[in-house]
Amino acid sequence: MARRTQGANDASTPRLSRESIIAAALAQIDERGLSGLSMRNLAKELDVEAMSLYRYVNGREDLLEGVVDLLMRDLIDSLQDAAGEGWQRFLQVTAHEVRRIAIEHPRAFPLVATRHPAAPWLRPPLRSVEVVEIFLSALLSAGFRDEQAVDAYRAFSSFLLGQLLLESAVRGAETAPAEEPLDEGGADIPQSDGSQDLTGLPHVARLRPLLSEDRAEEEFEVSLESLLDRLDRELSQ
Repeated sequence: MARRTQGANDASTPRLSRESIIAAALAQIDERGLSGLSMRNLAKELDVEAMSLYRYVNGREDLLEGVVDLLMRDLIDSLQDAAGEGWQRFLQVTAHEVRRIAIEHPRAFPLVATRHPAAPWLRPPLRSVEVVEIFLSALLSAGFRDEQAVDAYRAFSSFLLGQLLLESAVRGAETAPAEEPLDEGGADIPQSDGSQDLTGLPHVARLRPLLSEDRAEEEFEVSLESLLDRLDRELSQ
């Protein structure tokens, strides 16, 4: 017979769900920063026993993944709405929506930027395969070739990451990893080999080889040259 949590029949005990726990975790990060989040602190805030949380989340690691997924959810809806409005408009909406996340949740935004993505060939902050599928679909529909669409994804991700990590740091984000040990309470941390079900994501599946290429050095040089060219144009005006 399963052991009943103390207070489970108390009408004053809050009803738990994965969604409510993750929402409370995000609120705690917003208030205290990432280092202030622990399963014990979260349980105390929700007025439940810490072990009650493990019925819904598989420890702190799973909780952090849930927070990132929550932050990505609104982004997906916004990008789907903008996908048919032209590629310039689509990129503007993407940039401003990701920036909105960084501004509204500056202490949580580094999670989006630094947590291991669903697949190793994805780039933060556009770390969701659903987001990348919408991104590629919008550009390919606008006439971008495969290589051009992937190059745009890489360059745009780098722009957002550098700009918004800096902005979130100014707004109080912790830029160094927490030194506290993970409070997993004995729960298993899911191990991932980077495999990802790409069913229903045809553009990501087809372009995975291009997305997986390591072109960091080339991209750095292109970005640097573009910056120097812009400064040179401004100086000559």
